[in-house]
Amino acid sequence: MADGVTNSRTSGRPALVGGAPSIPPQRIDDDLFHWPIVTDEDEAAVIAVMRAGNTSGTDITREFEREYARWQGSSYALATCNGTAALAAAMWACGVGAGDEIICPSITYWASASPALTLGATVNFADVDPRTLCIDPADIEHRIGPRTKAIVVVNYAGHPASWDEIVPIARAHGVRVIEDNSHAHGARYRGRLCGTMGDITAASMMGGKSFAIGEGGMITTDDRTLYERCTAFGHYERTGVASRYNPAAQDITDEELLHFSGLPLGGVKHRMNQMCSAMGRVQLRHYAGRVAEIQAGMNRFWSLLKDVPGLRPHRIDEPDSTMGGWYYPRGLYVSEELDGLPIERFCEAVRAEGVGACTPGLNFPLHLHAVFHEADYFGQGKPTAIAFGQRDVRQGPGSLPVSEGIAQRVLGVPWFKHDDPDRIAEYAAAYRKAAENAALLMERGMVE
Repeated sequence: MADGVTNSRTSGRPALVGGAPSIPPQRIDDDLFHWPIVTDEDEAAVIAVMRAGNTSGTDITREFEREYARWQGSSYALATCNGTAALAAAMWACGVGAGDEIICPSITYWASASPALTLGATVNFADVDPRTLCIDPADIEHRIGPRTKAIVVVNYAGHPASWDEIVPIARAHGVRVIEDNSHAHGARYRGRLCGTMGDITAASMMGGKSFAIGEGGMITTDDRTLYERCTAFGHYERTGVASRYNPAAQDITDEELLHFSGLPLGGVKHRMNQMCSAMGRVQLRHYAGRVAEIQAGMNRFWSLLKDVPGLRPHRIDEPDSTMGGWYYPRGLYVSEELDGLPIERFCEAVRAEGVGACTPGLNFPLHLHAVFHEADYFGQGKPTAIAFGQRDVRQGPGSLPVSEGIAQRVLGVPWFKHDDPDRIAEYAAAYRKAAENAALLMERGMVE
């Protein structure tokens, strides 16, 4: 079956209307999907930190930072307690403050945007490209105003953004670019590793990400000033007397920042727990091989569906470009090619075949959420989005049509961690069966 050969289970009548499911109900494929891969090496590294009573130190974290920066190809790396903290520090480092604006895609996880509100700034949301699901380069420039400090660009669901179009816009206007690489560890854009595209990168490393270390985040940059500002924002233990007088430390060299040594300027503690740092060092050593396995499995799945109407892979087809660990894998759905079959009905049919990952939609459009319209973070009696004299860039229904309608055009697909030809063929057959029986599913759906 690895060569596309089908049997009675993977062809014919959909399970939703009485056929046999593509995936045998009794089978459990945990070995195909379980993540992260944790070995004795990971466990030994974490236990060593626990036994040493060194969870809140920085020595192991600093080693992890150096190794990660070397792998990423960045001059500096700074570990944080989570990806949200990394994004907050990056925004502050880029000068985002009260009355300022950032530009961010509406389709993304909330942490790509909400730290701006905690800094007294507001978010001017941009639409996304329906093919890449990343920020639409054509919807950026007209949003830049006199108080715009940064553009947050997300490599969404592992797909690299259109960097060669976005960066020149930011440079022309003197606006910083913050790369949110939480979904795209190891992805490449035209030969360059994602995480090195903007002025500064923030990434999540929580347990479900493709680079998973339990919980944590990472900031990378080639700009020493941005690195030091992130350090001063949330790493008080790196800004004290030891940093001033110990040549080996040299975390902070800027005299203005040194004036505040000993306390974090952000009033927060961003230190990574060293059990996570220890696990991160082990995971990094094996990451390239594991990503290659994921790439092989995911590309195999989509190759098996290349001639199926109504389905398009959400992947980058640029030369020397990849989806990295392929976190949060999606497919693009074209109902017009399937007799107008609603995406909900299609996904219901695929789930009946035994593929639980097939659910419609993706992140909720943030520009419609009440937090970005009404939340009063500082108790000033008015929404923080307009509390500090900034122009009102809030947007309601109908303002970002792609973001508001994209949930009907995107569905989930299995996230294969291993390239198992036979089993991947069965999962692909589930999607094929639903697509090839669209008329029957539509007819039965109308009767029901």
